[in-house]
Amino acid sequence: MTLVIGADEAGYGPNLGPLVVAATAWRVDAVPDDVEQRFAAVAAELAGLWGDSKQIYKGGAGLAALERGALAGIAVTTGRMPAAWSELAPVVGCLQDVELPEYESLCAITLPVAADLDAGLPPALAATLAAQGVTLAAVRCTVVSPAAFNRLLDAGLNKSDLLSQVTLDLAAGLVAAAGPTVVWCDRHGGRKRYAPLVSRHFSAPLVQAREETNVRSVYAIPAANLRIEFSVGGEARTPVALASMTAKYVRELAMRAFNGHWGRLVPGLEPTAGYPVDAVRWRRAAAAAVEQAGTDWDAVWRRA
Repeated sequence: MTLVIGADEAGYGPNLGPLVVAATAWRVDAVPDDVEQRFAAVAAELAGLWGDSKQIYKGGAGLAALERGALAGIAVTTGRMPAAWSELAPVVGCLQDVELPEYESLCAITLPVAADLDAGLPPALAATLAAQGVTLAAVRCTVVSPAAFNRLLDAGLNKSDLLSQVTLDLAAGLVAAAGPTVVWCDRHGGRKRYAPLVSRHFSAPLVQAREETNVRSVYAIPAANLRIEFSVGGEARTPVALASMTAKYVRELAMRAFNGHWGRLVPGLEPTAGYPVDAVRWRRAAAAAVEQAGTDWDAVWRRA
């Protein structure tokens, strides 16, 4: 039995809203060298349900498809679909978002917001996975609020370091005490070398660099029977794809709450996805309301 962990992020580039990192954990009845083949079979069986979030959710369209895939994955691990943010957050571990000014609006969200979900999907999905010797064991998220993001920058991290730290902390928390483990991550920006980070976050004095190229960086921790890979296009692997979808879905819920909160304070304020050019427009339009509310800009605006 091999434990496979996939990790990805959403919201790395924007100035507004949180950075969300998600990880999924799977038990696969195969040796590490064979898990890729098992997940290729899973992807073929479930085409259209799980995939790269950037393809499933494009330009504001496709929230229903994104939500359906993300909630179905979560429901497989719990046996039921979450009916509200208040039910979703404890399951996936979104506990840092209390620093968001829009936190009360986030807690008021009921689910689903767009998808027509079939209650029979999670058990059918679990059965499809089981037929390939695969079990989805856990889905987890870390929500990094702008305030927390800025504190990490002030502590000396750059954006790439910050993403790697949050991702590896999340993945390390899912590693079991025994048995072989494979961790798959999408590439973090242009970074090629991760050995010191892997050593620190997995408490491993010996990390062997197996490959460090423009498309993939691979490391082994012999003492832990663990291999970790950072790959360009990592979302092609189902564990990373579901992590990507979950992170994007959680961020979309956060942005829904963000726009609802500030839209009530500034009538007519056009919603934003938080990316740099439009974020500047939003900041100008909302500046008076942010100051009047007594909200520190560091709780709203990510500095890099």
